[in-house]
Parts: sequence; C-alpha cells; structure tokens
Amino acid sequence: MGSLLVARHGQSTWNAQGRWQGKADPELTELGEQQAQDAALHIGDISSVWASNLQRARVTASIIAKAKGLEVNIDERLSERDAGEWEGMTRLEIEDGWPGYLAGHKRPNGFEPDESVAQRGIEALTEILANGGDGRILVVSHSGVVRAIERHLGVAAGQLSNLGGVEFHLDALGELTIGERFMLLDAAKVEITTPKQI
Repeated sequence: MGSLLVARHGQSTWNAQGRWQGKADPELTELGEQQAQDAALHIGDISSVWASNLQRARVTASIIAKAKGLEVNIDERLSERDAGEWEGMTRLEIEDGWPGYLAGHKRPNGFEPDESVAQRGIEALTEILANGGDGRILVVSHSGVVRAIERHLGVAAGQLSNLGGVEFHLDALGELTIGERFMLLDAAKVEITTPKQI
C-alpha cells in the first residue's frame, strides 16, 4: 500500500495579511508560487496529485504536478472549513468583535466544527489512498483540514506552516493512520513562512 503526503498550500495573499480564510478564495502570493516550485524539488517521486478546489491549494498542486509531468485531481472534500463570521478577519479584528473567543476556543455562527471537517477529510483521503496503488500520492489541502484530522486521530499538533504536512497510511483494516509531519521546503525557506498564519 502506498503513502499519502497531505500538505498545506503555499502562502496566499490573506496568509500574508494574517486573515482567516475559510471558504474564501484568495490567490497565492509570489512567495507562495515560489514555495510550490521549491516543494517540487524536494518532494521526490510521486504517482499522483490531488487538491482542494480552492485556488490557493489548486494552484500550489498544479505547480508541483507540472514539474512532475502529472495532472491535478480535485476533491471538494479537501477544502478548508467554513470560518463563518470570521472569514476575512485578522486575529485582532476577531478579538475586538468576539472578546475571549480565540483564547477560550469558542467559534462564531457558521463555523464548521472539527467533526465535520475531519469526517469529510478522512473519507476523501481514505478513498484516494485505497485507490492509489503502491506509489506516494501528494494531496494539497489546508491547515484546518489537516489539524482536524490529526485531532480526530488523537494527535494534538500545533500550527502547520505553508508546504508543511503530514504523512498518512492505511492499516490492515483499511483505516487511515497518521505518520510523521514533514516540510517540503528546505531549512533556508522555512524561515520565510509565518507560524501564526491562518
């Protein structure tokens, strides 16, 4: 059975501004495009590429896929969670409008819960991996999706940098299992990503 590398997209314009993205569709920055090009040099052999339908993930995947002579498959279940009323806001704006919510892990109306995000993400990843053969598959998705799946599988991990990700496998029963975190940028490139990006 193959392995699945699930990576966060390159830097978007709203990442650079520190805005909560959710289902909004900001484009990649120049840096985000460069990160995707760098990732293509570090990822090694992959057999297929999948992505969320949102352009920050789709374009990241397309840049890597083109370098590998592959096409991108789209699955909307890999898209970021709906951020509800926080979409497009900075952390300061959220704190001003919803005092204490971030610190108290409370969320606004319309915010998609972890259970929903993890369920659709696990369903998509399990199908991709089950039908992917023995190769290494790249999936470009979003921090919220990856972290919701990690929490569902019992891993309390921190923020995920652009082009950082997690490796997944299927066990003997066909259940998704979590492996190690990885970074598709070299050490010199990691410094240009901001840990507090949303």
